[in-house]
Amino acid sequence: MRIAALKERAAGETRVSVTPETVKKFIALGANVAVEKGAGLTASISDQDYANAGAEIVAATAAAKGADIILAVQAPDPKKLASANTGAMVAAIFDPFGEKPRVEAYAKAGLEALAMEFMPRITRAQSMDVLSSQSNLSGYKSVLAAAQEYGRAFPMMMTAAGTVQAARVFVMGVGVAGLQAIATAKRLGAQVSATDVRSATKEQIQSLGAKPVFVETVEGIEGEGSGGYATEMSEEYQKAQAELVSSHIAKQDIVITTALIPGRAAPRLISDAQIASMKPGSVIFDLAVAQGGNVEGSVPDQVTERHGVKIMGYSNTPAHLAADASALYARNLFNFLSAFWDNETGKPVLDEEIGNAVRLTQGGKVVSERLSQAG
Repeated sequence: MRIAALKERAAGETRVSVTPETVKKFIALGANVAVEKGAGLTASISDQDYANAGAEIVAATAAAKGADIILAVQAPDPKKLASANTGAMVAAIFDPFGEKPRVEAYAKAGLEALAMEFMPRITRAQSMDVLSSQSNLSGYKSVLAAAQEYGRAFPMMMTAAGTVQAARVFVMGVGVAGLQAIATAKRLGAQVSATDVRSATKEQIQSLGAKPVFVETVEGIEGEGSGGYATEMSEEYQKAQAELVSSHIAKQDIVITTALIPGRAAPRLISDAQIASMKPGSVIFDLAVAQGGNVEGSVPDQVTERHGVKIMGYSNTPAHLAADASALYARNLFNFLSAFWDNETGKPVLDEEIGNAVRLTQGGKVVSERLSQAG
């Protein structure tokens, strides 16, 4: 069994799919591991580190040669994998809804594409969930980046010259990223509030010491979809939420938006009119900017200004914490493959529940039900 880890080539991608830690673990399972030369440099991992762990360092032209399993952060061009074994597994982040032609190309190439972002949110798959591990870091980084742009202190400070008031931070969307954003802002000393369409998150917000901001006038709307993801809300709820947010957002110094709906453009949470109501010098960090943005006027990897308010967001937030993001992502991949490792055959044999959920292509066909249902 040969496992190949490729160097990332997407613009701005600094992560890597294996670390020396996971190289050792794969070798302990009986696999041979090949790592493309220079694959870990942007994540502070040298080729020598990989070699010391037992990996073979190979040139780009030979990286996928004879591979049975190919690991990557962002799914590589299938044309670059022609030297891999027939039916080789490719475990990576595929963006299946946004990159359907690439998925079809994987099917045509006879590769078994495994989309890590399709990992089901069930208890036994928690350690394999790349969205959770990467979102956790994204929530943390969003607060630090916003604090850098804000230009004022976060905590209340009592000085002989007077009192500095604590910054007011409002988090919109309380998933993994939102919860970490709340926790980070609280640790920095901010006065934190948060909202979500899922009523079940109210207790989570309170447990972190933040103030929940929820629509109370519209009943019977939970906002909970399958797998713990948020769903789109009714027009009635959206109207009530917009009114509540408009009155609250005008008082905030920093707003972090995190709302995403799998397979769809990010929902619009903040309009130009709401931005105009905020105080000059306020900052909005849009974590969904790469999927269309929660905020009107947000541009990936740029700080724009509207009505004196700075709006920002990264197209790849975890890549700004490359070493930690790589360590967590690499463990997700190992936990996934090792959970199904068959010692007799010396390879992973996926089950139906998880295997069918993440598998996009197999046997020359696109086999993902989730993709076919999305049209």
